[in-house]
Amino acid sequence: MHLVLHRVDGGVTATPLTDAGASAGEPTRLDEPRLPAFVAAHDGPDVRWVWDDTARWYPAVLRTGGRVGRCTDLRLVRRILRGALATRGTALAAAPPDTWDDPGQEARVTRPTQASLFDDALFTVAPADDAADPVAELRAQLDAVVTSTAPGAMRLLTTAESAGALVAAEILHAGLPWRADVHARLLEDALGPRVPSGVRPRRLEELAVVIRGHLADPTLNPDSPTDVLRSLRAAGLMVASTRKWELQELEHPVIAPLLEYKKLSRLMTANGWTWLDEWVQDGRFHPKYLVGGVVTGRWAADGGGAMQLPRTVRSAVVADEGWTFVVADAAQLEPRVLAAMSGDRAMAAAGDGRDLYDGVVASGAVETRQQAKGAMLGAMYGATQGDGGRLVPRLARAFPAALGLVDRAARAGERGEPVTTLLGRTSPVPDAASAAARARAWSVDGTPAQQRAVESRARSWGRFTRNFVVQGTAAEWALAWMGSLRTRLLTRFPGPVTDGPHLVFFVHDELVVHTPVEHAEWVAEQVRAAAVDAGRLLFRDFPVVFPLTVSTVRDYGAAKD
Repeated sequence: MHLVLHRVDGGVTATPLTDAGASAGEPTRLDEPRLPAFVAAHDGPDVRWVWDDTARWYPAVLRTGGRVGRCTDLRLVRRILRGALATRGTALAAAPPDTWDDPGQEARVTRPTQASLFDDALFTVAPADDAADPVAELRAQLDAVVTSTAPGAMRLLTTAESAGALVAAEILHAGLPWRADVHARLLEDALGPRVPSGVRPRRLEELAVVIRGHLADPTLNPDSPTDVLRSLRAAGLMVASTRKWELQELEHPVIAPLLEYKKLSRLMTANGWTWLDEWVQDGRFHPKYLVGGVVTGRWAADGGGAMQLPRTVRSAVVADEGWTFVVADAAQLEPRVLAAMSGDRAMAAAGDGRDLYDGVVASGAVETRQQAKGAMLGAMYGATQGDGGRLVPRLARAFPAALGLVDRAARAGERGEPVTTLLGRTSPVPDAASAAARARAWSVDGTPAQQRAVESRARSWGRFTRNFVVQGTAAEWALAWMGSLRTRLLTRFPGPVTDGPHLVFFVHDELVVHTPVEHAEWVAEQVRAAAVDAGRLLFRDFPVVFPLTVSTVRDYGAAKD
């Protein structure tokens, strides 16, 4: 049964519907302060709560020690169903934009560009609109799933997305244990004593002096990429940017201190004293995730940098007294997902019971593990140069099904066509301006320069779609992994989130559970079992394994890489 919650006229209405969306009784009207008690009294294995936005509704329940088993997040589901190829013939997909699109999907989705195709913040926070009718919206969404070309996959994807919203809300509520004193000490060790805002810390100033000396540029501001690029070129170093990977290719005394400066400057900016003051309160960092915040379905962070916590400060993440962390990450997740979704049994066998890259070497495709990793990344991200690009054809001969899948996705992207993940999340397509530019380039008045520019953009989009299918399906596996683990923890520990083992951190293919020490071994077993659940849910009986590295540690920095 669905219980649809709607704020109206200063109160809350709870409307019961069947799983098919038919009326299942009269709506219940209650004052908002009574909502947590109402949820506690009605939650159960046969109930799915329906609301416009989990982040708006669930925190009040969590603050009173409550939990819910299942939900449907209408805004998250709307976003999937409006864009999915599988639902294109449905009434929901054909309907004009309305308030559920926040308002209009085009307003919510930042159009990807070549530079931002995989950025961590392509979506903005949805505005609240209490006038929107969630009952009508749920019925429209249920109809869209049933009448889609892949109802089973759509149902699984939307369920997993909503479960992810529950996980994100619970992580925000519980917070990641954080020792501010340890963090401050780590910063002082790396940067020197704390200085006022706008003043360069001692270690950065020392490196700045060294950099200026090596480049014979006494006025250089090493915080300005434009100044650094100009100074590098004046010193005879022909570089196109100051990106780390490009600087590492150079041989010059300035490179080592410049890279060190960039690393420490990033630490100060992303997780320095200002971050510590703003984000760590009462011994907790509360990560604010955006579920499905990247076009592939990966999560993003709404401030705080939760998706890129550097190793430098992870030792400040210390479990409470009597508690510990179970840290788990999936080994070579994306290549294993590629093997399974493409049905490439040879690639699956390469990773069966061992490091997948070692298995690729054993297959004879390449000679070293480093070559195997480079070639695999090249295949999934569209490398055409360097060792990765050179070795991709050898990988294609060894694993034709896997490489064929990403090649087809790339060709589709180059033609301006959408591609989908395993469960049906669908990529955006180039905007109308791109199509117009292509038409002009190949018209009678088009020039070779215009044609080259258009083809370059097409190849860039092809690299995006090539990886979209893999990264997006890996995100689906991660959602299933977290959802299964949450259910397992909730079944044994149904009370308030922080009373028992609970998720406190997640980033792409790694999760962290905070647990009483006496339950750590059991939690580790559940983490592994949930990974098996996720593999079976997505890939059924296909013989692919998703091995985990699982560590039980007092501080996050001690977790095994």
